[in-house]
Amino acid sequence: MLSKKTGFPQEDELVLCTVTAVQYSSVFCSLDEYSRTGMIHISEVAPGRIRNIRDFVKEGKKIVCKVLRISLEKGHIDLSLRRVNDNQKRQKLNQIKQEQLAEKIIEHAAKQHLKKPEEIQAALSAALLPEYGGIFPAFELVAQDELDLSKYIDKKVAADIVIAIKQRIKPQEIMVDGDITLLSYAPNGVEQVKEALHKAKDTKGKPEIRYKGAGTYHISLKSDDYKTGEKLLKEAVDAVLDTAKAHKMQANFVRAEHD
Repeated sequence: MLSKKTGFPQEDELVLCTVTAVQYSSVFCSLDEYSRTGMIHISEVAPGRIRNIRDFVKEGKKIVCKVLRISLEKGHIDLSLRRVNDNQKRQKLNQIKQEQLAEKIIEHAAKQHLKKPEEIQAALSAALLPEYGGIFPAFELVAQDELDLSKYIDKKVAADIVIAIKQRIKPQEIMVDGDITLLSYAPNGVEQVKEALHKAKDTKGKPEIRYKGAGTYHISLKSDDYKTGEKLLKEAVDAVLDTAKAHKMQANFVRAEHD
């Protein structure tokens, strides 16, 4: 059972819904992550003309929707199904699976200590959801020793949860990369290029460098988070550019862009 968030979702937020009723021109849903209901007008079910709304939705079906509008006074939430693309749907469902994994970890630890899982989950939800948006993102920080759960729940239970987290939740690795072009007209130009690249390899990030051709080298490194990765990549690239400048080589770096 997913932890319930308080209040209302944000406009444009993706939410997991369960279809509760299908009418001629509208679909009614319960929002799995909130104690709220929402409505999808037929025009927001799918693009183009819809002959039979039940070709797209039926009672009990789980769907990912985008929040269009919220009326706080009336408590109405307007949703869209057609404005969620396949990639957004995959990302949201993956997020839900991650939250379910976090809840299984809580449930297992609670049973070991003869505690009620819902009580531990409620305590963690109250403490973690406002700041991290979910239990799983907080557990990722626990896996990296950046968050202490014992501040929120019984220390013995927290200790077992931490053990399970480190066994089942591995820190996410991200890659930062780009291309460096080096050109030297000096008689020992090849050695100068090698020296510049070795300077990069000796930096803290220990980047991987491979030759692409025409004086261009691809430099990449992995990190647990983008901020650290970008910092380490900059250190490596600066080492190359500084060496190139000292030898009066032509040098240029182009950061790789990823979707």
